[in-house]
Amino acid sequence: MPSALTSARCVFRSKNYLNGIRSNMTTRTATTTSPRLRPTAASSQQTEGTGITRGGVALEGLRWNNKFAVRRRGRLVVGRETNQQQVARYSLARCSFIIHHSSFTHHQETLPADPDTSNRTRQVENAIFTRVDPTPTGTEPTFIIGSSSVAELIGLDPAEFSRPEFAMIFSGNAKAPGSDPYAQCYGGHQFGHWAGQLGDGRALSLGEVDGRGSSSSSSSSSASSSSSSSSNSVRWELQLKGAGMTPYSRRADGRAVLRSSLREYVASEAMEALGVPTTRALSLVRTGAQVMRDMFYNGNAQLEPGAVACRVARSFVRFGSFQLPASRGDFALVKTLADYIIAEYYAEDGVEAGDYAGWFGCVARRTGEMIAEWQRVGFTHGVCNSDNFSILGDTIDYGPYGWMERFDPTFTPNTTDLPGRRYCYQAQPEIGQWNLLQLARALVGAGLLDEETASDGIAAYGEALVTRYTDNMRRKMGLKEADGELAHKLLMLMYESSADYTNTFRTLGGVTVADMELAMEVKEVPSRLQRWFGDGFEEDRDDKEMAWIEFFRQYVALLKKQGVTDAERWEIQREANPVLVPRNHVMVEIIEEVGRGEFAGLEAYMKALSNPYGCDDEVEEAWLEPAPSKPRLGVELLSCSS
Repeated sequence: MPSALTSARCVFRSKNYLNGIRSNMTTRTATTTSPRLRPTAASSQQTEGTGITRGGVALEGLRWNNKFAVRRRGRLVVGRETNQQQVARYSLARCSFIIHHSSFTHHQETLPADPDTSNRTRQVENAIFTRVDPTPTGTEPTFIIGSSSVAELIGLDPAEFSRPEFAMIFSGNAKAPGSDPYAQCYGGHQFGHWAGQLGDGRALSLGEVDGRGSSSSSSSSSASSSSSSSSNSVRWELQLKGAGMTPYSRRADGRAVLRSSLREYVASEAMEALGVPTTRALSLVRTGAQVMRDMFYNGNAQLEPGAVACRVARSFVRFGSFQLPASRGDFALVKTLADYIIAEYYAEDGVEAGDYAGWFGCVARRTGEMIAEWQRVGFTHGVCNSDNFSILGDTIDYGPYGWMERFDPTFTPNTTDLPGRRYCYQAQPEIGQWNLLQLARALVGAGLLDEETASDGIAAYGEALVTRYTDNMRRKMGLKEADGELAHKLLMLMYESSADYTNTFRTLGGVTVADMELAMEVKEVPSRLQRWFGDGFEEDRDDKEMAWIEFFRQYVALLKKQGVTDAERWEIQREANPVLVPRNHVMVEIIEEVGRGEFAGLEAYMKALSNPYGCDDEVEEAWLEPAPSKPRLGVELLSCSS
């Protein structure tokens, strides 16, 4: 038999994505040649930098009482609490919120820390993380928005968002009491090339808090289940993005700007509501400082308002966390990290200590299900580097992402990805497999897997992805049983008609069998469906109209054969097809408003996005309008600059 990893199963390998949907929903397997499985050699060189001097007030032992926070000449001055027994705990008015030293630091004996605590850019070896504090900007931060659902998830009263101390801590201008901040060390492949050491260049984890479980994180099964939460106790890691330099900042400044931070906040909470496994966002705070950015890498650098988003996840460990030590031959560290991840996050899946094959299979299945959910809602990540793939199967690192508007399988929102479209919408299933192969190489190099068990995991990825995607397409079409041929025909018609992905699927659920039979009689597509078609529909309109009529004929026949009533179909489709998804052109306007200090538009948008399957009465018409057929630079097309 051929090597298991040289005949790995590849989902949607066909160059024609639409044909790939049809063939994979039918056969579910395809064969492709995969690279040899072996550790990748590191090639990056050490970069030395100067130390960072940090000022500001460390809020150790802060008593959360407004008498300790006053404004002088428009700036926030924070006093110190003298009771040092409160260093690791601060009591808020209506809740008890504890920041634990992260489990990383609790497990120093098994997860080694960088012994060098100096904040200078450098190569870090034989360590999983480096302790480093936020770097205050010395300016007055402004709270913009916070997620009440995330606050409740971690046991924080949302009323605390309004306290000035909150903005100080969650902008990185003050150290959170009880926290022991750190930045993770990892590597990864970027656009298919090994990049060596990367790490948290502008992200700092404050620690963990005790909270409760979330249904969508790492285990989403349906859109309708995303809002429910279980009562089980879970620790959540809090991470500030944009709070200053770390040893992994390389040549960057460790900061983030308002436009990218707001986009990360919006996407994190929107994906949770859509039922897609994701990291979360607690808050968005404007730092008051200005940050220099060259948005399109064209030499036109400009000052932009700085901001910090607080991200929340069970863990921020990535595929690249295993790749980097493996590339250096530090296989003991790979095993140590794997043992930690299994014990902390996969015992709940029945994975026992030392069962690396079972664990890799679980990682693969979670990743496959995550990407199937991306495809369902039309989400394109934009930067599917292996360091941007979570070991828990959560969507992580929202950069130049975009939701599909006019359906085009080659859509990519990232200008850097335009030449080859490596990370475009149709390529995401294959890229997920490719990244898993890189993770498998690291684990095989460490002796945790062999080629056979690694191949079994890759096969589990393909099975999970196709099974979930097939069922998602069944639900999106309101069927009792999936039909790959008809799904292919619908997507082909949407592509040829320049149809809006989200609006077309949602509207189709409300087109009754009687409506479709009337359309067949008069030979005209219902106007409420035509509303979402673009320029492509007008080209050879008569032919396109007849193609839609033929689709209706086949669709009606299948619905009748499966015994699906209009009411039953609507109930199925409305839970799979959202009314609202984030659109880049809408967010551009909201970013401009927030930049002027106007937050009402953002708040209204987030309220609607929190109920994407039932917000019909809360949606503004402008939020539904598709972008123009030709993507615009800085709107639908974005760069990695943030």
